[in-house]
Amino acid sequence: MSWLAVVALAGWVGLRLLGWEPAFLWSQLVSFTPYAAVLSLVPLPVAVLTRDRPLQVAALVVAGAFATVVLPRALPERNPPAAGPVVRVLAVNLLHSSVPPSALMAVVERVRPDVLHLLEFTDRMRERVEGLGLGRLLPYEVVLPGKNSEGAAIYSRYPLRPSETPIEAPVFKGSPRHLPAVITLPGGREAEFVAVHACAPSEGWRTACWASSIRALPPAAERPRVLAGDFNSTLDHVVLRELIATGYRDAADVTGKGLSMTWPYYEQPRLFPKAAIDHVLADRRIAIRGFETVPLPRTDHRATLTELVFP
Repeated sequence: MSWLAVVALAGWVGLRLLGWEPAFLWSQLVSFTPYAAVLSLVPLPVAVLTRDRPLQVAALVVAGAFATVVLPRALPERNPPAAGPVVRVLAVNLLHSSVPPSALMAVVERVRPDVLHLLEFTDRMRERVEGLGLGRLLPYEVVLPGKNSEGAAIYSRYPLRPSETPIEAPVFKGSPRHLPAVITLPGGREAEFVAVHACAPSEGWRTACWASSIRALPPAAERPRVLAGDFNSTLDHVVLRELIATGYRDAADVTGKGLSMTWPYYEQPRLFPKAAIDHVLADRRIAIRGFETVPLPRTDHRATLTELVFP
């Protein structure tokens, strides 16, 4: 049984390291690689107790491979020198706007973000949060109307306008969409923020929609850019790693909190394994000073709060 476990885990970490993602089912399973990394430690004491030298070597190799993949997420990285504006970004998936508006406003008033990304944002939710004073706290807005999971919005303390960056994500009926906007930071420099909402790789056509919606996101560019929201992807998905490699850094990973899980938390068994599918990707020239997850009622996602220092 120990050998079967080692072989199965070797196949898992091999696929992860090679970056080959078999269609559909693997795109879901690979999200739980941190749990597989923990399981890879189980055969080691068995190998020691049975004095099975080949099993010891194989188990160590597999566990070591998982360690190279997972452990760096728990280790903070250095930041580039940055002395520009400090911007706090809060990104929230509202689960079809099921979050009570009063609860959302309570979090906004408590953490005081400079930029707020709202996903699965409906017209009704817009009316209610603006009626509660969201526009007083964050007076500038760009809204993408939609029902259920289609809508999105960016609210800002600083002036913003719709972005000219084209994001040609695949359009399926009822599928989410990304929302880009340009914010004028203190001092006059502009930065682009994208409220990200990728398709979920949950069934059939959605798998194609998922990969395409990640690839549609813009790479890092000359103007500083921040992507924040629900990527429906983890750092174990090659499509997300390819996007990061264009010139971004993952805020959770940089701050040593890359194992902070964000989904699913609502109406799921407490012991259901969680995955880190909500991210903030910042241009590598931006210093990432803090990252945390924030619970909200009646949504299956944890919100993310990130503190960025622009160059």
